[in-house]
Amino acid sequence: MKMSLPFVLLMASLSPALALAQSGGCDAKRQSIENEIAYAQDHGNTARVQGLQKALAAVKTHCTDASLRSAAGQKVAKAQEKLQDRQHELQAAKDQGKSAQKIADRQRKVDDAHADLQQAMMDAEQMP
Repeated sequence: MKMSLPFVLLMASLSPALALAQSGGCDAKRQSIENEIAYAQDHGNTARVQGLQKALAAVKTHCTDASLRSAAGQKVAKAQEKLQDRQHELQAAKDQGKSAQKIADRQRKVDDAHADLQQAMMDAEQMP
């Protein structure tokens, strides 16, 4: 699937608002974008309004609760893979006798990956 750079940048800028709305499904995503449009209109930001209207059209066209569940499942799988990679890196550092600082850095990365996995699993459980 080929996407244009402006669309990708738009979606990245919307991701905080959409992440909050994602747990409520597509209707919540639509409502969140509509709220952003109203805010941008109130502040005279026509470029943002245009971008948000494109995002709203994309959500109306492509968003389904099943697609949100699928995306949440993929996020969990990716987080599990990242955790496994970080655990292997930590074990390799220990096996190679790396410095305490290197091992502590790897442990911190394992802890971060574990927290990311837990968040992804909680998000997936909240899907409609």
